[in-house]
Amino acid sequence: MDSLEARHDLKNDSTRMLNPLDPEEFRRQGHMIIDFLADYYKSIEKYPVQSQVEPGYLSTRLPDSAPLEPEPIETIMQDVENHIIPGITHWQSPNYFAYFPASASIAGFLGEMVSTGFNVVGFNWVSSPAATELESIVMDWFGKMLQLPTSFLFLGGGGGVLQGTTCEAILCTLIAARDQVLNRVGRESIVKLVIYGSDQAHSALQKAAQIAGIKPENFRAIPTTKDNAFGLSPDLLESAILSDLVVGLIPLFLCATVGTTSSTTVDPVGLLSNVAKRYGVWVHIDAALAGSACICPEFRHFIDGIEGANSFSLNAHKWFFTNLDCCCLWVKDPNALIKALSTNPEYLRNKATESNQVVDYKDWQVQLSRRFRAMKLWLVLRSYGVVNLQNLIRSHVDMAKHFEGLVGMDKRFEVVVARNFAMVCFRVSPSAVGDCLKSCDEKIVNEFNRDLLVSINGTGRVYMTHGVLGGVYVIRFSVGMTLTSYRHVDMAWDVIAIDPDREAYEVGLPFIRKAGVENKINYIQSDGMIIFSNLLSNERQEGEFDFAFVDADKENYSYINYHELLLKLVKVGGIIAYDNTLWQGRVAHSEHEEVEDTYRDTLRKVNSFLASDSRIDPSLVSIADGLTLCRRLR
Repeated sequence: MDSLEARHDLKNDSTRMLNPLDPEEFRRQGHMIIDFLADYYKSIEKYPVQSQVEPGYLSTRLPDSAPLEPEPIETIMQDVENHIIPGITHWQSPNYFAYFPASASIAGFLGEMVSTGFNVVGFNWVSSPAATELESIVMDWFGKMLQLPTSFLFLGGGGGVLQGTTCEAILCTLIAARDQVLNRVGRESIVKLVIYGSDQAHSALQKAAQIAGIKPENFRAIPTTKDNAFGLSPDLLESAILSDLVVGLIPLFLCATVGTTSSTTVDPVGLLSNVAKRYGVWVHIDAALAGSACICPEFRHFIDGIEGANSFSLNAHKWFFTNLDCCCLWVKDPNALIKALSTNPEYLRNKATESNQVVDYKDWQVQLSRRFRAMKLWLVLRSYGVVNLQNLIRSHVDMAKHFEGLVGMDKRFEVVVARNFAMVCFRVSPSAVGDCLKSCDEKIVNEFNRDLLVSINGTGRVYMTHGVLGGVYVIRFSVGMTLTSYRHVDMAWDVIAIDPDREAYEVGLPFIRKAGVENKINYIQSDGMIIFSNLLSNERQEGEFDFAFVDADKENYSYINYHELLLKLVKVGGIIAYDNTLWQGRVAHSEHEEVEDTYRDTLRKVNSFLASDSRIDPSLVSIADGLTLCRRLR
């Protein structure tokens, strides 16, 4: 056996070094990853949308140290499938309606891939001229799509820059505003600077204030009310500014929001800018989510008055099909950013910079290093074009309108605040809660809706999040994922509207007891796929069940999911019953006899699949909506 020293010498033999960027190996592994991701998107609905793992799950599955020797990509990807995917909350799922959209696209993905492939560090023009110049060009393109004033574009003396997130955009503009004022009144006056926003403004504003050295007590979160749809009141803003001036403070910065996080409320940009202008306050417009919609003429009015602002930002990685991260920031006065954020050490000096003919984006951001984000935004704009991008956004708004209509037709629910874009804020109404619990106290109503949301997300079939508006707990239904269709919206409503309780089980319990089989029944309220996973994790459950009845989402009947799993759980000779297999007789209709019916087409495939499966003996019984009984043969 070799000594430890000999093995150590062998491992450090430089002649055995691998090539981490071998073109042919890159090609082979790249194809494998693309296939993996394509299959992931194709079958993404089989996963619970919100991850079901417990904290710390991964440390029990992975080694406690890195491998000394290389492992094949096949092994690594198998671990991704087995260990990483269970811990993924599937933001790209068409059943994801939480937080905000993070819409992806082929163009966004490939643009990210090209950018990563070049792997340039474009901190200044000379470090990669194309990265800088493409960014300036696409920012002017996008600005024109939004009909921004010329003063925000490079051709008008302003300009745009791609940041990572809105947090960075707000921080950079706040620092620029801060330094403008402090250079005039003295650095010691930083303790007097005041920042304004509504109580619905994103928490990024408060974080930026902390980083910029603004005293916490000088952060004004101005209250909003339902009377003005939780938008920031210009009168209350002016009152707050005047109160601060009276005590010798210095109003510095206002962040107005177009599309607040909790409800997509729109602050009155023009009126707020007029107030701020009277007192020399820098105005930043945070349109992180909703700004993308303003490329559509019918939504452009939401940023009317933007000519009075100093800066404007939106996240293309939210609702513009540009993979994370990509925040677009436009400023009227780039010099304000440059003076506050520039550094020019000797090792970065060059003729291009000193000529003042180029943009050095390192001076428009906090970091020195920067990614080639413009590549993916360029691909998105060119691959889809303005018209298709507008129509994609409109389709999401229409789906949200459809969901809003479903809520309105059910007297148990209510829409809490007017919908502006593609998000609906709703709840079970106090009267409906009162009918259930004999009380409609607001605290009880909030708890009821909180429990409902937990129950909905616990199914794994959809994922939504909440907000609080004026003390009212609301469930947010946010449409915007690339793969979402009306079918997914309808399915989500089915999950929401059907009471997830034990009532049906309780009704049948006396009959179960009379039959003497109560000890054989375990009532489980959960998503079916999650139950399958749990049952199959115990080998003793395989082949233990006599009968399975399936009345679930039709898409999964034949595509391995339910059927293949049930064949493992049901014993030989046992029965698997599939409901609705005649689909009101429509499965016999030709393609031209009626409008397209997705379920009909799917159930045709289901019936063909079952008829050709030699592992079962199927029998289609023409009762009611059709029932197919499948006896397992092997």
